Amino acid sequence: MGCRSGKESTRHPLVTFCDSVPTILNMDMHSVDTVVLGTSGVTAADVLAVARAGARVELSEEALAALAAARGIVDALAAKPDPVYGVSTGFGALATRHISQELRAQLQRNIVRSHAAGMGPRVEREVVRALMFLRLKTVCSGRTGVRPEVARTMADLLNAGITPVVHEYGSLGCSGDLAPLSHCALTLMGEGDAEGPDGVVRPAAELLAAHGITPVELREKEGLALLNGTDGMLGMLVMALADLETLYKSADVTAAISLEALLGTDKVLAPELHAIRPHPGQGASAANMLAVLRGSGLTGHHQDDAPRVQDAYSVRCAPQVAGAGRDTLAHARLVAERELASAVDNPVVLPDGRVESNGNFHGAPVAYVLDFLAIAVADLASIAERRTDRLLDKNRSHGLPPFLADDAGVDSGLMIAQYTQAALVSELKRLAVPASADSIPSSAMQEDHVSMGWSAARKLRTAVDNLTRVLAVELYAGTRAVELREGLTPAPATRAVVEAVRKFGVEGPGPDRFLAPDLALADTFVREGRLVAAVESVTGPLA
Repeated sequence: MGCRSGKESTRHPLVTFCDSVPTILNMDMHSVDTVVLGTSGVTAADVLAVARAGARVELSEEALAALAAARGIVDALAAKPDPVYGVSTGFGALATRHISQELRAQLQRNIVRSHAAGMGPRVEREVVRALMFLRLKTVCSGRTGVRPEVARTMADLLNAGITPVVHEYGSLGCSGDLAPLSHCALTLMGEGDAEGPDGVVRPAAELLAAHGITPVELREKEGLALLNGTDGMLGMLVMALADLETLYKSADVTAAISLEALLGTDKVLAPELHAIRPHPGQGASAANMLAVLRGSGLTGHHQDDAPRVQDAYSVRCAPQVAGAGRDTLAHARLVAERELASAVDNPVVLPDGRVESNGNFHGAPVAYVLDFLAIAVADLASIAERRTDRLLDKNRSHGLPPFLADDAGVDSGLMIAQYTQAALVSELKRLAVPASADSIPSSAMQEDHVSMGWSAARKLRTAVDNLTRVLAVELYAGTRAVELREGLTPAPATRAVVEAVRKFGVEGPGPDRFLAPDLALADTFVREGRLVAAVESVTGPLA
């Protein structure tokens, strides 16, 4: 496995991050200084350390030996007259042509140049770093036939903070994330454009020269080996799982605060009720909500204003919905762990010396869970929006002012904040349409079924970003509503949240004001993990 060393640290000093899509910052995440690559895969923590925290990458002696041994096999095959795919043939539908030795270096250069055909906006820096690191992970497995010096140069690029310019469109999620990986390989050759550690895009040749890195001259099999993996979609899956771990805890907190503000009952969270339907995620979410509500003076008043036998589904069933999402996360994490332990290439070099074609580059396993997560995210946002709407409706909020306004009619309160939340939820529902159910034939029908896993990963990143905003709106409404319950004392954990969010600059109840800045601050409060941290300062670690 990837061996992590070092201590708690900030980013590697050479690396500056400037992603256009914000990411969740796990405030308690301990990054490491160095990840040492072996032959048997890496962990999710390794990926996060390199992609987000700028950890250095080193190659173990084990990996270097495996690289040399596999390269010896490829060199021996290259010397024989028999055609071997990727070594002495063309690619894809052109694999029927045997390539003579004098043209093989050109063949490897050409596959990189021709496949670097991405279009559209640039992909975030952390995604490209994850992509590069995971391709290097497979190269170090000793199953690809890439020379040790190529692997060292790949590590040098990461350590120098040089990030190839990769574009949004170009991967079908089969035969690997071809165009994105090709743009990375192009930088390795000293061609194309890349972003330096200062965030400025320059010609790759200039950046490599400035950091004393010699461009690689690709040999047999190497161009193909650098392109043939599920690395982009896997890297985005790993980062989404890390982000969603924080967001699912955040959703339990906002649900609990909404329950309090609506004078709901916490009896439905009793452990014995969830034990008789033993879904692990459901039990964890119920326990989190119960921990947040412990000591509340608002719960249990649901009979005071009008007889209410039960709370609405959006309140009462919060653990069931969030719990189902948590269990989906657990399944996706299992798939990610298996993929992180895999060597994805075609053909592969086997320990017995054979070089065999295979279909392990097909992204279906990763694509499916990326789509599953997008569905779970959309549903979690949907139930949060329903609770927010209930807080604002005087007919269902059990005594709260219309739209939580100061002087309803003169003031509109949070009316349009809920519109914004509804717009986000509507987009999340569109993003939940699975990409992996689609397939477009390519390469003259040789590659006639593809996974669309890259597309699934891209839309999940947007979904995670939007879920953060949805929860921020619920937090904003819930804390305001709790403060409007005069004469009733919220739970200590809720009080800690209100105090922290107000100290962060998010204003409380009062007359109408320019609302966007408050919502942006609430979004940052959730995104940076401050909501969970505020609660855990009272409750201890949430599940």
